[in-house]
Amino acid sequence: MSWPQSDGASDEEGIARIGHDPAAFEAFYRRHIEAIGRFVARRVDDPHTAADLTAEVFLAVIDSAHSYRPGAGSEIAWLYGVARNVVSAERRRSARERDATMRIAGRRLLDSLDIARLEERIDAESTARAAYRAIADLPEGTRAVLELIRIEGLTVTEAAAALGIRPTTARVRLHRARKALAKVTAVHHHALAYVKE
Repeated sequence: MSWPQSDGASDEEGIARIGHDPAAFEAFYRRHIEAIGRFVARRVDDPHTAADLTAEVFLAVIDSAHSYRPGAGSEIAWLYGVARNVVSAERRRSARERDATMRIAGRRLLDSLDIARLEERIDAESTARAAYRAIADLPEGTRAVLELIRIEGLTVTEAAAALGIRPTTARVRLHRARKALAKVTAVHHHALAYVKE
């Protein structure tokens, strides 16, 4: 489909006029609105989104009219390229929005009081974080017993049940953990005070 030539202008000059000549844009719009409406409707299922995207396609046409080159393809092919870019950009934007929504789903945004409470809690648990760092190099089973008993406050029997081991095994692991902690360097002396008896 080529641009009507009433003044001897080339296709390229005719399309370029869309960006600054309202009459040229109106003629272009009327010629292609149905095709672009169908193009968008085949790709989205929400009527509001379809209307918005159709309008965005024609706004993009105004902005990119200067980029049309007849040698690269027909007017409608160029227009479909613009439409495809608009729809693709919307899909990427929607995907980012959906991902963001999924990340915060079920969460409410924090206000300044929430942040202050969290900062207080984080400060209050600084010794426990130091203790976790101090025992990070212990074997997993030994570390788990120590965490549950000395940091979380469970009894040996409760820790054993939580880990699916016998209480005797938990006591042996706790003994090993205490022995290993006795060898930890002075850097962790505050953490040691927290996890030792």
